[in-house]
Amino acid sequence: MPFVITPKILLPKSDIDLNKWAVIACDQFTSEPHYWLELKMLVDKNFSTYNLILPEVFLENNASLQIKEANQNMADYLKINLFREEECMVLVERKTPYTDCRLGLVLAIDLESYEYEPGKVGSIVASERTVPERIPPRVKIRENAPIELPHVLVLIDDLEDQIINKIYKTKDSLDVLYDFDLNMGGGHLKGYKVKDTERISHKLMASSETIKMIVGDGNHSLASAKVCWEAIKKSLPENEFYIHPARFALVEVISLYDPGLTFEPIHRVLYHVSKNFIKDFEHHVTGDAVTTVYDGHKFREVHVPENPFIAIKMIQEFLDKYLEVYPEIKIDFVHGLDSLEKVVKSNKDSIGIMMPQLKREDLFPYVKNYGVLPRKSFSLGEAKEKRYYMECRKIQK
Repeated sequence: MPFVITPKILLPKSDIDLNKWAVIACDQFTSEPHYWLELKMLVDKNFSTYNLILPEVFLENNASLQIKEANQNMADYLKINLFREEECMVLVERKTPYTDCRLGLVLAIDLESYEYEPGKVGSIVASERTVPERIPPRVKIRENAPIELPHVLVLIDDLEDQIINKIYKTKDSLDVLYDFDLNMGGGHLKGYKVKDTERISHKLMASSETIKMIVGDGNHSLASAKVCWEAIKKSLPENEFYIHPARFALVEVISLYDPGLTFEPIHRVLYHVSKNFIKDFEHHVTGDAVTTVYDGHKFREVHVPENPFIAIKMIQEFLDKYLEVYPEIKIDFVHGLDSLEKVVKSNKDSIGIMMPQLKREDLFPYVKNYGVLPRKSFSLGEAKEKRYYMECRKIQK
C-alpha cells in the first residue's frame, strides 16, 4: 500500500475571515504567554483554529477542560457545516518575515509506514528523539478529536528539486484555494489545488533509500497520532483496517533544499539555576568550538565539540543528567536569539544556552547511520515561520 495518499481536506467556507482562522502551531512561544493572550484577543469570537487546539504554554492549566472544549468546538464546526471538502493535495506558498517564498505540499501519510521509536525503521522516521512523557497529553487531545489540524513538517531529500518546485512552475494553471495575510506577523499564505496526485505520489515513494521522509517539525504530534492509531486498529475488522481515516495523518512535505527553508538552532533556557551551573557546564562539555551562555547580565563563551551533531548530543546529555540531580530546575526550549535574551532577562536565576547550527545536507546521512538526534536539536525556521493551522481532515468514521 502506498504510504502517501491524496486526502479529503476540509477548508473553511469563503465567508470565514482567514486572518482570524489560521493560527500558529500550538508548540510555539511556550515561554511567552503574552503572545497567546494577544492572539486570543485578536481572534475574539470569530471562527478560528485557536478554538480547536491547546497552546502548550497552557498545558498544565486545567488542560483536561480545555481539551474537552477544543474537541467540542471541532464537533460544533462540523455540525454547522463550516467547512467545504476538497479531495486534493495543496501546494503551499508561504512568505515569512525572513524569506519571500517557502514551498510545501500538504498530503496524507500512512502511519503504518512511520516509526519514531529508536531501532525501528520505516519509510518515514522522526528526526529527533521523542520524549515518552510528552506523548500522553497529545494523545488526550487527539483520541476524541473528530478532526485533525496539522502542524507537522516532513522533509524530503530532493536535491534536484524535481517534485514540489516542479509543481510550483505550473501554479498559474492551478486553482487557488486560499490567499491571505497571516496574523501576529507570520507573513502570507497561499494555497493551490493539486489534482494530478498519482504521479506525485509515485515520485515521492520512488527513492531507493529505505528512509524516504524525515519529520522535521511536530515529531511528538505525529508520534501521538501513531499511538492513537495503534489503539484504534486493534478492534477494527480487516476491511476497515486499510481505509480508516485515523490510519493517516495530514502533513506538509518540504524539500530539504528549499531556498526558503532555514535550519535554526533551538536554544535552552534553565530556570532556578545556581551560580555554579556554568562551572559545571564547562567541566563536562568541552571541545574546539565555542557557543555562548547568557545569565541575564553578560554573555560568556564556552567550549563545545566542533561537530554540531556531537555538540548538541553532549550538551543535552549533560542537561538531562543535571536535571535529574537538581529536579527543582526547569528547562524550556526557545526559538531565536532575541527571544532567548528576552526570556532570560525577564526571569531571575535563569541561564540561556545558545545551541550550535546544523547543516541540512548532513541530516539524512546522520539519521540513516546513527538514528534520531537528541530532542529539540533544530528548528525549521524561526518561531514566526512555523506552520499555521489552515487545512483540517476528518479522523473519525
